[in-house]
Amino acid sequence: MAITRGDTVTIEYTGRLGDGTVFDTSRESVAEEADLDHHPDRAYDPLTVEVGDGRVIPGLEEGLVGLEAGDEETIVIEPEDGYGDHEDERVVSYDADEFRGMLGGRDPEVGLELQTEEGLPGTVVEVREDVIRVDFNHDLAGKRLEFDVEVVTVD
Repeated sequence: MAITRGDTVTIEYTGRLGDGTVFDTSRESVAEEADLDHHPDRAYDPLTVEVGDGRVIPGLEEGLVGLEAGDEETIVIEPEDGYGDHEDERVVSYDADEFRGMLGGRDPEVGLELQTEEGLPGTVVEVREDVIRVDFNHDLAGKRLEFDVEVVTVD
């Protein structure tokens, strides 16, 4: 039975960047081989989604439509169907003293991941004496993605 919108689908997957770098997977062996930095409590299990409910990026949902249980496919997703384009206006400059105050006096470093009070994740991308710049784009914004998927079940 070919997958259509509204179907509940279980897949094994590996997400890669264009250069082959693995950024996510449902397979523990792939994560170990790629030396993914992951949360120790993470369970590597197949992903179950309802196609069309918006729980995964649009390009992945669309790429599943028409596949059947047992199919293996590489789905290529352009930025606009993934995490969007990288937007310069989502890189915000803060007064360095005020920013350090928000951090409780800690000194920020490039690469520091943080979250706003509203829950928006960001990464410090520049630290100068007077200005701290934080990028609030998704890490995968602006990137072309490739998902190797295996359809386990379709309900």
